[in-house]
Amino acid sequence: MTSDLAAQIDLFVEHLVLERGLADNSVLAYRRDLQDYAAFLRAKGISEFSAASRLVVEEYLQLLRRRLHRSRSTVSRKLTSLRQMYKFLVRERLATNDPTTNIQAPKAVHRLPEVLSREQCLALLAMPDRSKPEGLRDAAMMHLLWAAGLRASELVNLRLHNVNFQEGIVRVRGKGGKERIVPVARATLKLLEEYLERGRPHLVKSELEDGLFLSNRGRPLTRVRLWQILKEYVLRAGLPRHTSPHTLRHSFATHMLAGGADLRAIQEMLGHSTLATTEIYTDVSRQQLRNVYDQKHPRAHGKDSSSSA
Repeated sequence: MTSDLAAQIDLFVEHLVLERGLADNSVLAYRRDLQDYAAFLRAKGISEFSAASRLVVEEYLQLLRRRLHRSRSTVSRKLTSLRQMYKFLVRERLATNDPTTNIQAPKAVHRLPEVLSREQCLALLAMPDRSKPEGLRDAAMMHLLWAAGLRASELVNLRLHNVNFQEGIVRVRGKGGKERIVPVARATLKLLEEYLERGRPHLVKSELEDGLFLSNRGRPLTRVRLWQILKEYVLRAGLPRHTSPHTLRHSFATHMLAGGADLRAIQEMLGHSTLATTEIYTDVSRQQLRNVYDQKHPRAHGKDSSSSA
């Protein structure tokens, strides 16, 4: 039986990679969470995960919240990591009980995602200089982020064969390696075709390169570079400084919902595993309606319009 804390973390990580096919970032997050917990156990003289009681787990969570001042969402995520780890250990008979059972995660403070208005999105998309290869690339990328609701990692990992112009779709590999099909607007497809004809040929350095969006060095863009490119246009367009690729994803979902799209269809296009995750956009739409009411309705600020009726 493998009892060493580090060895059991390695086994669990191997399970995440080989059996569950999680993305690298998710695997690293799990490993960090479990290494932090293992360090806590070692400090208490506990050398096996199975030797930790429910009280020990609760003490760890309290340490995170009260002394280390971790956010509720962080504590909740770390508890999720522990639950998944113990579930694995019990299944593999490396532990006889799960001390995380019935431990309540801290109630999360739900913050509505910030979105851009349709006018703001259009202003942003108008920023790139399409007479240049890089400008065509940037315009096509931002159009696709908004038109298909892609994550930054999904966008930079796109390959040439992922876009089907005849069917008007893009095949996306999302979290956990799950593939989904997302329809793309004709205007965006037309811009992608223009980029492939007049932009990408000036960026590509090797005939073997099949990445869709390339840097000046002929290699697929990284998420960091995508963020930097978007940031430049955000500042030029006078949009909120914290606007990110994910803001465009949120905007896509909110604008689709406002346009009458079915919530489950939006869930599929975003690649959400549960409908509950997608439902947050209904709250965004309600808040936007409230904002419009507060700004436009004469009664919203205590004004009486009866005299002009």
